[in-house]
Amino acid sequence: MLNHAILKDALTEYKRDFVSMEWEKEKYKWEMIKCFQDNWDVDAPDFAEMLNRSLEKTHNLLTSAKNYPKGMIVSFAKAAPEEVRAMFIALFDENRDICERIETFKQQSAMLLQKYGNGAKQHFQRENAISIYLWLRYPDKYYIYKISEIRRIVNELQAGYSFKNGAYAENIRNYLKLYDELNAAIKEDDKLKLLLQSQLTDTCYPDPELRTLTIDVGFYISRYYSEKKAFEESNAKSQENSNNPTLAIKEEQDKEVSAAVAPDNENRNYWWLNANPKIWRLSNLSVGESHAYSLYNENGNKRRVFQNFLDAKPGDMVIGYESNPVKKVVAVCCVSAKQEDESISFEKVEGLVSPIDYATLKECPELEQMEYFQSPQGSLFKLTKSEYDFILDVIREENPLKAEPSIDAYTKSDFLNEVYLSDSRYEALVGVLLNKKNIILQGAPGVGKTFAARRLAWSVMGEKDDSRIEFVQFHQNYSYEDFIMGYKPVEDGFELKQGIFYRFCQKAANHPDQKFFFIIDEINRGNMSKIFGELLMLIEKDYRGTKATLAYNGLPFSVPENLYIIGMMNTADRSLAMIDYALRRRFSFFEIEPGFDSEGFIQYQNSLNDETLNALIAVVKDLNTAIIRDKSLGKGFCIGHSYFCGKIECTDEWLHEIVDYDILPMLREYWFDDDNALQPWENKLQGVFQ
Repeated sequence: MLNHAILKDALTEYKRDFVSMEWEKEKYKWEMIKCFQDNWDVDAPDFAEMLNRSLEKTHNLLTSAKNYPKGMIVSFAKAAPEEVRAMFIALFDENRDICERIETFKQQSAMLLQKYGNGAKQHFQRENAISIYLWLRYPDKYYIYKISEIRRIVNELQAGYSFKNGAYAENIRNYLKLYDELNAAIKEDDKLKLLLQSQLTDTCYPDPELRTLTIDVGFYISRYYSEKKAFEESNAKSQENSNNPTLAIKEEQDKEVSAAVAPDNENRNYWWLNANPKIWRLSNLSVGESHAYSLYNENGNKRRVFQNFLDAKPGDMVIGYESNPVKKVVAVCCVSAKQEDESISFEKVEGLVSPIDYATLKECPELEQMEYFQSPQGSLFKLTKSEYDFILDVIREENPLKAEPSIDAYTKSDFLNEVYLSDSRYEALVGVLLNKKNIILQGAPGVGKTFAARRLAWSVMGEKDDSRIEFVQFHQNYSYEDFIMGYKPVEDGFELKQGIFYRFCQKAANHPDQKFFFIIDEINRGNMSKIFGELLMLIEKDYRGTKATLAYNGLPFSVPENLYIIGMMNTADRSLAMIDYALRRRFSFFEIEPGFDSEGFIQYQNSLNDETLNALIAVVKDLNTAIIRDKSLGKGFCIGHSYFCGKIECTDEWLHEIVDYDILPMLREYWFDDDNALQPWENKLQGVFQ
């Protein structure tokens, strides 16, 4: 399925560059296998020490500034050696399906993170790291799996393999087929085999099946091959044009037409944009918003590296960086417009939930020749395609794109069929939410507040898109650091982590044409001022989009216009104080009442066709009338309809359970000091079954 003509040319280039590419720098791959093979002993008494020693030479493959699977798996092994030993035994069991083994290893790592993670948010045991473990253990069978690299190989070799977001098992199987085909071609190249043998030493794994050589060739094709061919073609054309002026003019005309018709094709350039936050900030731009940049400074002088501004054109991709004191990549942009010799406009395509530190990129050998790192004075710097792709890989590790889910439609009718609200009440609820942007659903126990909240979001979106919904439950210990941002302990100290609301706001900001919903259960159980901090102002409708600088990272932050907050509050919980007044005036409050008389519930009740159910519901409705009239209670203490929902068949046993274990315990709490009020209703409820 590979284009073998292109592959043959790529192998020719690889052999030509084999020694000049300083092969000594790549030799560590063969050395790390030998180190692993020499030290691996699954039965070792001190499993953690053995594991650490086996992975000693994995270097940047398993350890980088923001990705350290080696450190995490060794720390897990120290805390739970037998559990991790069992994980590796299962991973290396060749009698089991590879996809099942990888998925199991990830799931078990997630469990260890909960037990022994000490607050860390990630275990870093993803497909890439797990494939490295498999390759080290079975170097004559496996390869390293890195999806971004694999996609570039497929593109360069015009291979007929598909790699889709979310298609995990299919991607794993196709990557093995791709590399097996590449490996078969390499095995037929005797010169290449001799070149490898001439460089291997006693410290290296001999690589009899050339699997590691295949990995290295794949890396070369993904990083250097296309760039080299483009350079050679450009030089050849330049030489030809220098001997033929007419051809040179035609070549320039063709470039202009090509760029105008297809600005995102192979003519695209790549840039690093350096924004000085003391003058302007990429973080202040909304997605889709542009910033016009004059080609001349305020004194009329040309910008530094002026040729870069002349070479940039609409459709070019840009890495957006904010310099000192921020020193982070904060956005992905594109060149959106250009006025010749006057100005250029950069449009923000994506804001990064997790910005990338300057130090993270500076230490990467793949970027050591980057123009900005060589001479950082200026605003716009060239990136090669491989440099841009590498930076984008780093961005995606911290800011992954989620697979597009299969989404079902969800309408107002669907909502009314499930939630048992009247048509007019639904219209009022949606109107309040869209107008205020912040709403709290309050009501008695069992009225289905949580159930209704998600379906309310679906009905407004018109589809069941859970990727645009985030759910959290407040409690007394919930903090600003959990919600917005704060320092959390990691392996070797503390690391700044974004909270769930911060990340979700950034996600919503990246899709301004869609509505997003943040749902907070038990909203009145949290310390509102402690959790929201300065966001108490920013969540207000009139302050949406207003920027405030966060103390922790120094970056501007806003709550986007397209984000809606839905809170839930149980009005019968007497242990809770009144909700914070500062928050109260920023939310509208909507009472969710028992829906026994709604059209939807009546249809559901009739579908069960059970006389005992009908009698019990009649008693509960009378009970609710008594609760409303009780001055010590009120309608916030009524019995909700959700206790009776979700069944396709009604039995006396089920109804008994509702009365004995749901309704009566609640009534005993309501009238804990008034048997005269409690006993008659207990008799009526139990009398239904007589």
